[in-house]
Amino acid sequence: MKEEEATMEHRSSSSLSSRALSRSFLGLSLGLGFLVAVAAVIVNFYYKRPAQTSLWTAEELTAYNGTDERLPILLGILGSVFDVSKGRSHYGPGGGYHHFAGRDASRAFVSGNFTGDGLTDSLLGLTSTEVNSIVDWRKFYHERYIFVGKLAGRYYDDQGNPTKYLKGAEAKAKRGAQLLEKQKIEEAKIPSCNSRWSDQDGGKVELFTNDVHGFSCVVYYYLSSKICIHD
Repeated sequence: MKEEEATMEHRSSSSLSSRALSRSFLGLSLGLGFLVAVAAVIVNFYYKRPAQTSLWTAEELTAYNGTDERLPILLGILGSVFDVSKGRSHYGPGGGYHHFAGRDASRAFVSGNFTGDGLTDSLLGLTSTEVNSIVDWRKFYHERYIFVGKLAGRYYDDQGNPTKYLKGAEAKAKRGAQLLEKQKIEEAKIPSCNSRWSDQDGGKVELFTNDVHGFSCVVYYYLSSKICIHD
């Protein structure tokens, strides 16, 4: 009788031990699975999305030109780097703006030269109004896309500080903005003119001016051919 009780007690103890061991293995497996999943999410997040306010090199930026779908699409303008992934259809391969991806091609924003030497960050030879237009494009990207850092090189040094070149470009852009404002004021002073055209009579332009006595008069110009003026 005692032997039977001892045997039953031993079996019961073994069964409990087996269950406890199984639960331990199950808990360990779940724990490891959870950790692996978390690690995958973290790695995937940092692999797909660059850290905010990073300092980039030109070589690093080239990898984010949209050819690798696992990576975001980045572009630089005046040394500022933006994530334009939400516009992948435009900035990815085959898109109309793909030439801007993976590089700083500031000059091309106003030159329209999207090949060879045109895809550069150099603003040499551009007018103040053209440089101002590039600064306006930078503002556009700040408003529409995600700023992810600075590009070390022409516009920012290795510590992420603005260079003399960037400060000079922004000063030139400011002069361009002032010039555009002055032109706008001058254009507002010019009286408007009316014009009409017919194939039979040609064109007629009416300019409203003032004579030396302050009286208004109308000057008519007849044109023998049609002229189109575009702003």
